[in-house]
Amino acid sequence: MARVIGALAVLAALALGGASLRAQERPDLEAFLKVTGFDVALESIALSAREAPAMLGMSVGDFGEDWTRAAEEVFAPDLLRGIALDILDQTLTEDMLAAASEFYATSLGQRLVAAENASHMDADAAARQERGAALLEAATPERVALLTRLTEAVDSAGIAIDAVREVQVRFLLAASAAGVTDRRIDEETLRRILSASDAELRENLKENGLNGAAATYEEFTESEIATYAEALEASDMQRVYELMNAIQFEIMAERFEALALRMADMSAGQEL
Repeated sequence: MARVIGALAVLAALALGGASLRAQERPDLEAFLKVTGFDVALESIALSAREAPAMLGMSVGDFGEDWTRAAEEVFAPDLLRGIALDILDQTLTEDMLAAASEFYATSLGQRLVAAENASHMDADAAARQERGAALLEAATPERVALLTRLTEAVDSAGIAIDAVREVQVRFLLAASAAGVTDRRIDEETLRRILSASDAELRENLKENGLNGAAATYEEFTESEIATYAEALEASDMQRVYELMNAIQFEIMAERFEALALRMADMSAGQEL
C-alpha cells in the first residue's frame, strides 16, 4: 500500500484531470503491459542498478560478491511487474486502456514495441548512443524534426528531469540513513547541490533521448515515425504516457531506496 500511495502522489502532481478511475480486471492489466511493451520497460529498470554505486562515488567491487544477488532480488522482474499492476489497478481508465490497445495492437504498433523492447534491454547503452548520434548526423532535417517531435511527445509534461532528481535524492538520503556512507546528508542541501546542474542534465536528457530514438527507430520510415508521433500526441495517449512515466519513476525510486538498505549490509561505509 505504501508503494501505491507513493506512486499516486506522483500522479496527483501530474494533474491527470481528476478523471474518474475504474479498476481493471487483472488480465486486462497484463494485456496492457504486454501490448505497450511496458512489461519490458519495467524489467529494464534492473539495468539502472549498476549506476547506484557510482552515485555514491563507489564501485560495484566495494560491495563484494553479494552485489549481483542483492541487485537481482531488489529488481526482480516479477516484483516490479506486481508493483506496477497494483498501481495500474487503481489508476488505469477504460479510455486509456482502449487508446493504448487500439494503436499498439496494429502491425505498426507491434513493430514499434519490438524495436523499443530491444532498445530497453540493450546492455550497451554507450554503443547505442554512439550509433544514434551517427545516424542523426547523416539524417535529413525532416527526419531529425520527426524524431524530436516523437521524443517530446513521450514526455510532454516534462517530468523527466524532476523524476531523475527525485530518484537521486531518495536513493542518496536512504543510503546516508542506512550508513552506506559515513557522511550524513541534509535534504535541502542535497537538492540545492543537484539543482545547480539541472541545465546540464536537461541538455543531456534531450541529447540522449534523441540519440536513442534515432537508433531505436532506424528501420522505420519517416511516414511511420510521423504516424507514431501523431498517435502519441492524442490526449488519451498523453495520459497513458504520463501514467507509465510516473509509475516507472516511482518504482525506480522505491527500489533504489530498497537497494540502499541492502548495500548497507555489504558496505562498511564511505565518505560521500
